[in-house]
Amino acid sequence: LTPLDIVNSIAAFSLLIKENNPNSSDLSVMTGRDGRKSGDTIHNIVNSVFSSMGINVIDCGISTTPTLCWGVLNNKSVAGLMITASHNPEEYNGLKFFNSDGEFLSREEVNKLVEYSELDSFDFSLNDGLGKVTKYDDLIDDHIDAIVNLEILPIKDIQSLKLSIVADAINSGGSIAMPKLFERLSIKYEIINSEINGKFSHTPEPLKENLEDLSKKIKENNADFGVAVDPDVDRLCFVSEDGSFFGEEYTLVAVADYVLSKTPGNTVSNMSSTRALSIVTEKHGGIYTASAVGEINVVEAIRATDAIIGGEGNGGVIYPTSHAGRDALVGIGLFLTHLVEQGVSCSELRNSYPNFVISKDKIDLPSSGVEEALGQLVKNHPEAKINTVDGVKFDLDDGWVHLRRSNTEPIIRIYAEASTEEDAEALGDRFKSELRSLL
Repeated sequence: LTPLDIVNSIAAFSLLIKENNPNSSDLSVMTGRDGRKSGDTIHNIVNSVFSSMGINVIDCGISTTPTLCWGVLNNKSVAGLMITASHNPEEYNGLKFFNSDGEFLSREEVNKLVEYSELDSFDFSLNDGLGKVTKYDDLIDDHIDAIVNLEILPIKDIQSLKLSIVADAINSGGSIAMPKLFERLSIKYEIINSEINGKFSHTPEPLKENLEDLSKKIKENNADFGVAVDPDVDRLCFVSEDGSFFGEEYTLVAVADYVLSKTPGNTVSNMSSTRALSIVTEKHGGIYTASAVGEINVVEAIRATDAIIGGEGNGGVIYPTSHAGRDALVGIGLFLTHLVEQGVSCSELRNSYPNFVISKDKIDLPSSGVEEALGQLVKNHPEAKINTVDGVKFDLDDGWVHLRRSNTEPIIRIYAEASTEEDAEALGDRFKSELRSLL
């Protein structure tokens, strides 16, 4: 992200905000950032461009993406802008744009944003028309207050257990947010990778291979379990008391199991997420829907099906009663409550769910013939239940395979799920070979 990229993007977003609010002359947008070294510089540029476009700024400093989204929704700001590259390495940075509901922009709005960012010039304000920039440092506290006051969370029951947790904050907003949540819940905790110094202590994506230090610390501390988030705290995974990986795919499964036990209803996850969620949903009498990949698509499906809870298999929990966005902090609260109510260890809870394993593979995207090849692949598998919402998903008795074009790279992603790692890889390899033979 160059300064010019940022200026053009924020000026374009400002035009979109004004277009969406034609009768308002006093517009405010909330801004925040994660702990990356480049974040402070970019934040200054972002705030200055909004001001130069005549839009007021509520600067929330280092924050979390769900906190910012919750804040936009509840403080009636017309938009939000989070500076983060999410789970990507520290040398990256990015801009996440949110509407007045604290949700990602629609595809149509994104297209407009791109179009406006390519304009040759913008109508920047003169001195008297500059927006005000105001600091607000309490948004995380406000967000935590809202979480602990959710009707579904029996706070006193959680507090009474005096649980012990180790959390990996990956040197970013989780270092601020998680201690506040744990303290409100009377949980003994240790935060590792807590210093916010612009550097990440390990590859920031909360995957098993990146969380070895967390596993060791859990066992050293004899903790009840561990928590890991990504730099902007919208992804969540757990590590059990014995140091074993709970599995980010099972974050949503466990949380949904608890929520549905209290408020039965429907669920949504994207097409590349585990089928364990559909099994849990059906157990509680609900209907499961698979959406296209991407948070905005999950949210749209949640609305269309009146789902009680949804999310993505990468540890993204969306509990629309709070706000319609992935929220690791809400997810922690719901998971804690489930663990308390079940009265079991973290590993025992994990073992109570059907065990599936997802393998992930890819092939280079050819210049042509992809749709024809996928169409023939569908014809070759009449035994499969087919879903074409996003690429093609083959639902089989022994697992599923999902093939789709990447949104970010010139590749075809090939995800497969089965009961064991070996079976998942074999299933994915089989469809990968078939697809290659058709291209």
